[in-house]
Amino acid sequence: MTGQMPRLSKVNLFTLFSLWMELFPSAEQQKKSQVKCPRLPLIGLSEQMLIAPAVKKSGLVVVKNMKIVGLHCSSTDLHAGQIALIKHGSRLKNCDLYFSRKPCSTCLKMIVNAGVNRISYWPADPEISLQTEASNPMTTDDAKLDAKAVERLKSNSRARVCVLLQPLVCYMVQFVEETSTKFDFIQKIAKLQPDSNTDFYTACRQERIKEYESLFLISNEEMHKQILMTIGLENLCENPYFSNLRQNMKDLVLVLATVAASVPVFGCFGFYNSESWQTNETDHQGLPQEIARHCMIQARLLAYRTEDHKTGVGAIIWAEEKSRSCDGTGAMYFVGCGYNAFPVGSEYADFPHMDDKQKDREIRKFRYIIHAEQNALTFRCREIKPDERSMIFVTKCPCDECVPLIKGAGIKQIYAGDVDAGKKKADISYMKFGELEGVSKFTWQLNPLHTNALEFHDSTARES
Repeated sequence: MTGQMPRLSKVNLFTLFSLWMELFPSAEQQKKSQVKCPRLPLIGLSEQMLIAPAVKKSGLVVVKNMKIVGLHCSSTDLHAGQIALIKHGSRLKNCDLYFSRKPCSTCLKMIVNAGVNRISYWPADPEISLQTEASNPMTTDDAKLDAKAVERLKSNSRARVCVLLQPLVCYMVQFVEETSTKFDFIQKIAKLQPDSNTDFYTACRQERIKEYESLFLISNEEMHKQILMTIGLENLCENPYFSNLRQNMKDLVLVLATVAASVPVFGCFGFYNSESWQTNETDHQGLPQEIARHCMIQARLLAYRTEDHKTGVGAIIWAEEKSRSCDGTGAMYFVGCGYNAFPVGSEYADFPHMDDKQKDREIRKFRYIIHAEQNALTFRCREIKPDERSMIFVTKCPCDECVPLIKGAGIKQIYAGDVDAGKKKADISYMKFGELEGVSKFTWQLNPLHTNALEFHDSTARES
């Protein structure tokens, strides 16, 4: 594709973030993935467990002045709305909240009471599942009663409770697929393992599409209409509104799956620090690969908001408290995020957009673009604490402008690609990343332990 790159709208970006936060790999999930639980027979389970309404996990994005100030997901004990109230309190006033599911009445009454401005939700199965109730005649009417209570709260509150889904701009899905296929991580796998199946990305993408469609879409149209009517969206049940809604939802899920597949679970590839993989120091210990991938995919989504016509870069900062909190993210908490863009308020400014292919250096863009890392640091909503492990996830190798900023801010870890590390291009240099000390660098690569084991095996084979 040529010309100006299509961009995600902020509304769609926040919506995608809410869906993605629903999938945040909590500590409980990681433990369950390691220990397979046997199926228990229904005999012996209490009747209450069988008839209780199912509560689905949900993700939440808290936005103030169109900037993300909180990323949360429900935990074993608390819903996402309850967590937002605990974490933000009265600061929720005038915020916009984006839920991956319509919140239950328990959450809605509290966040409405906090004075939020707007509550947007994904128009599928709500938090108190109606889909489960429809397929299980043994359940009570609690889910329907809760849906009615939510509607009454909605109609009697100042906050606007609504569905904010916007159609993707022309060619957006195609553009996301093209750029994800060419993303540095995918290209590095193809380069280091040329014998691997070249269609591994396509296979991974298809798996993600299938998984996310089952989670976020309702395949049966009649059931979807029934749920929409129950949650007060009768006006969306008539065509063309209904078909347009389903298409918009499908397109967004397709974008999410495509971006997620660009940071794949593939072999022994992941984010590793070659220099310090033997150390036990907390600051040098990497995050679990599931969490590192999850955060990098957040950065990848941010990159599709770029104002740079040539290269999209996203960055997101997280930190880790000393002990687990009530949030579904465990000890992790959001600090700030950004993407490369021109200075705020310069929508109509006459800035250059040319890259280093333009011979006249005066009309190149590099002196005017604010980098993703710089925006993430500038618009952070929490301070970076020196006694906590903080980390920044960047979709490209940090340049010489940003490396000193990251270190000076006290960030302990960088997760990034290293394709450009050590290179010096026309107007931008990546020399300082390799020389950086005092900050752990986790780059996308083969697990050094796996690589060393292979080298040891090869040398032993040659000696014998």
